[in-house]
Amino acid sequence: MNKYGSRSMLALLLLVATAATAAAASPPIGQDLTIGPVHRLPGQYSAEQQARRANAPESELDNVPGPAGADHWFAAQRMYPFKDLDIGAHYRAAAASQTNLPIGAQAAWTGLGPANIGGRVTDLAVHPTQANTVFAAAASGGVWKSTDAGATFNWAWDATLTPSIGALAINASGVLFAGTGESNPGGGSVTFPGNGIYRSADGGASWQSLGLTGSDRIGRIAIDPANPQRMFAAAAGNLFVPGGQRGLYRTTDGGATWQLVLAGANTTTGAIDVTITPGNPNRIYAAMWDHRRQPNGRVYGGVGSGIYRSTDGGATWTRLAGGLPAAGPDVGRMGIAVAANRLYAIAADASGDFLGFWTSTNGGDSWTRITNTSYLSASQSTFGWWFGRIWIDPANASHAFVAGVPMLETLDAGASWRRNSSSFHVDQHAMAWDTQVSGRVYIGNDGGVYRSSANGSLTGSWTKSTRQTNLQFYTVAVSASDITRISGGLQDNGSVRSWGGTNWNSIGGGDGLQNLIDHTNQNKVYACSQYGSCTRSTDGGTTRSSFGTTTSDRRGWLTPVVFDPTTPSVMYYGGNRLNRSTNSAASFTVISPDLTHGSGGTGGYPFGTITTIAVAKSSASTIYVGTDDGRVWITRNTGSTWTEITAGLPTRWITRIAVDPTDANLAYVTVSGFRNGSTTAHVFRTTTGGTAWTDISGNLPDAPVNDIVLDPRDRTRLFVASDVGVFVSTDTGATWAAAGTGMPLVPVSDLEATASGTTTVLTAATFGLGIYRLTL
Repeated sequence: MNKYGSRSMLALLLLVATAATAAAASPPIGQDLTIGPVHRLPGQYSAEQQARRANAPESELDNVPGPAGADHWFAAQRMYPFKDLDIGAHYRAAAASQTNLPIGAQAAWTGLGPANIGGRVTDLAVHPTQANTVFAAAASGGVWKSTDAGATFNWAWDATLTPSIGALAINASGVLFAGTGESNPGGGSVTFPGNGIYRSADGGASWQSLGLTGSDRIGRIAIDPANPQRMFAAAAGNLFVPGGQRGLYRTTDGGATWQLVLAGANTTTGAIDVTITPGNPNRIYAAMWDHRRQPNGRVYGGVGSGIYRSTDGGATWTRLAGGLPAAGPDVGRMGIAVAANRLYAIAADASGDFLGFWTSTNGGDSWTRITNTSYLSASQSTFGWWFGRIWIDPANASHAFVAGVPMLETLDAGASWRRNSSSFHVDQHAMAWDTQVSGRVYIGNDGGVYRSSANGSLTGSWTKSTRQTNLQFYTVAVSASDITRISGGLQDNGSVRSWGGTNWNSIGGGDGLQNLIDHTNQNKVYACSQYGSCTRSTDGGTTRSSFGTTTSDRRGWLTPVVFDPTTPSVMYYGGNRLNRSTNSAASFTVISPDLTHGSGGTGGYPFGTITTIAVAKSSASTIYVGTDDGRVWITRNTGSTWTEITAGLPTRWITRIAVDPTDANLAYVTVSGFRNGSTTAHVFRTTTGGTAWTDISGNLPDAPVNDIVLDPRDRTRLFVASDVGVFVSTDTGATWAAAGTGMPLVPVSDLEATASGTTTVLTAATFGLGIYRLTL
């Protein structure tokens, strides 16, 4: 396994917690988010898996590959064939989705959760005076607020703002600051950049922009405890385009104006961490990170990476040495924490491997490298750029924690370490102490928020939040006979299902991806994880078996699997070649050659794979296939011969093909990617089986379109899912309108349209706020 793969070794162990009820969920589940003139914003492991993780050898943890498959899947489809991502296009599309389109249906979207799982949390802030109040930043789901010590959370963000949050900070008066754009360079940050820093003086009920709109990603915010008007913001900058607003910024007027006080050594260096010394606010430390992402790989280190110190309130800065890594091309993400004169620093190399951990007792003049690094190196696996955080117990400078796949804890300033085994979800990103309650500590990870009453001890017990729907869904499936039966694939939380009582529970591990429910027998369900590792079940997912062997040279992160719409025992599976099963995935036969350009990708990433498959309901022998390298094919004889029908379409990642149920020659194609200054459209229609294509993008915002579905009760009504919401057209794409009301500005990755009596039910998989539903 290599660092460009998925997190299969640990992530495939993942099962979803079932600790609470989805029915008890709060806004945005089931409520209109707009009240008055402003927005008033209302996986665990089995015993066997726990034992395996607790006793896992260092070599096993060290070889867990990083969250690169999802990262690449999100980035490549939105950039291809360009080398850079047009972040400005994302902002323009988001604005257009809010202001330029009419409402196509007055019905309101309802959030369905699930509430009992929890998604990636990037930062935490505890209110200094309001008891039991804590705020959580979601990777692509906005800000959340708890008033019951983290037991449950309500949404506390503006529905019209970018949902990607990188940092939180709160001052002594309880004024909350949110830095948008996730600085961890994973899937969320690729798709959903930020646009600066926001301020809330009313506990998240309303928000005000404080600028730094071009910063793209905020890694951390530090507030001077002696002067709350003085703050520092670590701006990581655009991950794909050098230059722009990046580095360490300071405000002395509460965010009204900002000044760049520490610029990077080059155009690809931004700030990722900043901390102020307790009791000495003029001594500030910052971590700078030189890194850049492109479609064919990453350079996550460089000469600009390093730890800097200011002793005059940020006016001047010195790069620290004294045992820390010298500037060089292999220095990657670093993290810094301070308590009085005690400091800790961690670093990964440019590829993501552990580089070192250091401590200083003289304010950073000299450093001692911690030699007992077996737990440290293992915790970072091969993707140390995913973490880079250290926290120090406010009452004991020798008691510190390090973020990693597991959390690490030291009681003796790094002389020895311990790690959690099954106490909570993997991939740690946030930690905060409640100064009002002795021993109360919160952590945030890829599974939500957890609370300790034992000062964060990894040998103690942790209580998981039971209500937080900041979930990143890749796909959704709905039973045709019971629309309350829903399954879907989640980032780092496996595949989950809504049946089995009021809780959602697991039907598959890893990163949950393609999910299907047989429309003739809802107990026949299918769930896949990364790179086409799929299972099938005949009892609703309670017991599962693997798919039969498929034939492909390459398989994409999200490998498509579809039913024949008339005979669901006939199924299709796409690697770089199309496979067909006639016995519900028990066995497969390959029915195509390589339908891609055969490049295979670079840097270890699979590229040149099938991304979408569509079978004509009126002609089962007619099958359309689209690929990630911009090719579309048709066969009219179940794969005996294939004809490429790409002419007239842009060279883009093909996201979805839909075929009219009554006419095999009438089909629709959607593509991903921003236009990058071109006139490329996003939705196309053919009435001739692909011999000619018509652009039907109309007035859609310029954003990647992830799915297109036809209304099962009215085939002339089209719905598309995009990075900026769901849209409907009733005139074959000449004009589009926002579908329904009440859905926040959140990417929608998958869409299902289900006929239910005299109504059509749309079920949307959002990548940040769980499942939403609209009844028309």
